Amino acid sequence: MWKSERVGLVIPAFNEERSVGAVVEEFRGLCVDGAPLLDRIVVCDNASTDATAAEAERGGAEVVREEIQGYGAACLAGIATLGDDVEIVAFADADRSDDPAELPRLLEEISRGADLVIGSRVLGRAEPGALTPQQRFGNALAAFLIRLRWNAPVTDLGPFRVIRRRALERLAMADRTYGWTVEMQVKAIKRGLVIREVPVTYRRRVGKSKISGTVKGTIGAGVKILGTIFLEGLIRK
Repeated sequence: MWKSERVGLVIPAFNEERSVGAVVEEFRGLCVDGAPLLDRIVVCDNASTDATAAEAERGGAEVVREEIQGYGAACLAGIATLGDDVEIVAFADADRSDDPAELPRLLEEISRGADLVIGSRVLGRAEPGALTPQQRFGNALAAFLIRLRWNAPVTDLGPFRVIRRRALERLAMADRTYGWTVEMQVKAIKRGLVIREVPVTYRRRVGKSKISGTVKGTIGAGVKILGTIFLEGLIRK
């Protein structure tokens, strides 16, 4: 049962001073039987040029800095900071788009035998304006290609997710940029892990997205995600 296991949360953050403190406080407020749900909360400050680190610390998080920019690089640095005693790793964004109150539902699926649980914005509800048209299209295309190639019931590449530490280690995650989430899902499928999706709410983010909010970010993410699916499709394991 996840309630008897140590749970750590990794929050990658780049210039999210307006939201990261509140995000950490919301997650810190989660309790089970009067005790904190999360044993560790690590924010990886991904070479921010604003007060992201200070706001994360003010909210109560441990902060590690990763100078090499990239979503995957930040996640890897955060994982390394958690320590070996953390048995379940959760991931959430720093822009307040994920609802911390829904984390227990993802963890319940771990207690029911899942290795990896994805918070699906497609199965859940996205607030008006939370997902841009290009996000919806790119996500739908990537999910379709994964279903087509591996016959896996994937609906979303959502960043709000939970995975058992031993399962995460089996994946040997390597991507340091936009391909992190899809790499995790595809490798999990190929290695026969138990994967489940849970409907989640997706809120309008605070501030402008560094990916979907720019042409460069949108194109870069799209190329990387589709490229990762293609390359993983060529690798047997």
